[in-house]
Amino acid sequence: MSLTRQRVWFPVYIFLAICVFVSHPSRAQDFQGWLQNLRLEAVQFGISEKLVAEALPDTLAPNEMIIHLDHKQPEGGISFQRYKNNTVTASRIRAGRSKMLQYKSLLKGVSYRYGVPSQYIAALWGVETSYGSNTGGFETIPALVTLAYDGRRGEFFRQELLKALRIVDQGDIGLHEMKGSWAGAMGQCQFMPTSYEKYAQAYNSGGKPDIWDSEADVFASTANYLAKNGWKAKEPWGVRIALPKNFNNKLIGIKVTKSLKDWRDTGVRVPVNVFDENEALSIVQSGGEGYKTYLVGDNYRILLQWNTSTYFATAVGLLADELKKSASS
Repeated sequence: MSLTRQRVWFPVYIFLAICVFVSHPSRAQDFQGWLQNLRLEAVQFGISEKLVAEALPDTLAPNEMIIHLDHKQPEGGISFQRYKNNTVTASRIRAGRSKMLQYKSLLKGVSYRYGVPSQYIAALWGVETSYGSNTGGFETIPALVTLAYDGRRGEFFRQELLKALRIVDQGDIGLHEMKGSWAGAMGQCQFMPTSYEKYAQAYNSGGKPDIWDSEADVFASTANYLAKNGWKAKEPWGVRIALPKNFNNKLIGIKVTKSLKDWRDTGVRVPVNVFDENEALSIVQSGGEGYKTYLVGDNYRILLQWNTSTYFATAVGLLADELKKSASS
């Protein structure tokens, strides 16, 4: 759904959320009992009683819009070609080139410190939030409360909620300033609270990391995530390859791994001096059989750790390739 349509329909979703919740008093009672248990767990987790009372008041209620979005498969029914066309757009490439020029010195410093090429930092920034222009307007705590209560991935979101409360409690960000997507991903790099605690960086400021308003911290946090997970600065995310005739398509997929030698033995022509000879490599076709084929290694798997979708990982890689062209021209 486009941002414009979200704005048009947002009041309708709010109205429906209120109607659904009010029309089911038993559900409201269940939620209040669940919320009381959550308050007790938050205090046991080390969150101050003052913040618990402020962040988890009796007036809090699940957001039906968020529940709807969570149950909707984001890539269901959409082809990779359409996803790519919506993600790696000419306007996003132009904007990325402009942003890389604007922040050239900063990106160079971050890239040097963390050992991550700047085009990947910019590409993740671009795909996640259109270079910080669309970070999401949902307050993180209420969003995570809804997702933790809904139960589909309740335990996962409950832990993220507790960590989000801890981030606010320790003074990193204000309760109502902590905002992001409906799924609880925060700021310009869309970190979940767990990723924030593990990877967020205050680049040269000496203060708290600010992934909402500081591009320096956004770049450093993104680069730190990639670096801490083993990013190989001298390797690409993947390289385009052509499959031989009668290739066994069962070998296509991120779960199938072979060394360069083993792939060559299957008849695949792979470039030299690109990947480590002993690296576990896979062949992916995000668009399905007959679509462009890539040989990918460790860096691609790191992108999959960021977001488990091969659509996402491939799109980030393709955007990074486009931004690299501009950076080297």
